[in-house]
Amino acid sequence: MTFIDLTSYRCPLALVKLKLALKQMSDGEQLLVSLADKGSRQDAPRFLTRQGYLYTEQQNNDQVLVLAVVKTAGS
Repeated sequence: MTFIDLTSYRCPLALVKLKLALKQMSDGEQLLVSLADKGSRQDAPRFLTRQGYLYTEQQNNDQVLVLAVVKTAGS
């Protein structure tokens, strides 16, 4: 599992960095990503859903959103 902390980045840079990290992943690999920016916290789950990634919220509070993302053959 890979962890990337994107809490210091604002959208759209956080989303760009997430996309780059996802491209580096192999099928079945898991990525844990943390986001703090309000825009990123809304855009990242929307992007992941549209692209067919499986993900779960590990943490979601006022400060941070942590997502566990799994790359599948279709994503």
